[in-house]
Amino acid sequence: MAGKNKKKKAPLNYAAQNRKARHDYFIEDTMEAGIVLTGTEVKSLRQGRASIGESYAAEEEGELYLLNAYIPEYTNAAVNNHEPRRKRKLLVHRREMARLFAAVNRQGMTLVPLSVYFNDRGMAKLELALARGKHKSDKRETSKTRDWERQKARLMRTR
Repeated sequence: MAGKNKKKKAPLNYAAQNRKARHDYFIEDTMEAGIVLTGTEVKSLRQGRASIGESYAAEEEGELYLLNAYIPEYTNAAVNNHEPRRKRKLLVHRREMARLFAAVNRQGMTLVPLSVYFNDRGMAKLELALARGKHKSDKRETSKTRDWERQKARLMRTR
């Protein structure tokens, strides 16, 4: 009698990451959102040359859009190529969208993309964070505590 067939999760295939976001913002909450893309954008994302470092998400006409994300043109597409910095619609449930808009409007938070990846079904997804901006002193404090934690770990290892 064989055991249950368990699906092993494949490692996430990251197309782009925003490494600086965790340095510049306090991350309050994260969520997954779908992205509406054209065919050449998906092919370009699979090559891993996209950049979301200076991008952000915002509300326009009651919808959620990813703005200023750079997905380079796909070189093998002749005529039907896409615009590299066009706004891209994000697919989020209505309730989640209302909660995000309320946090942005009332509490002065921002929507920062953390990564673009392909899930196990091959669909492009965006990890979106509800974040509050850090001041310079907060950044110093974060790096100070990180360094102290590293030193503590080294001291405990030697004992």
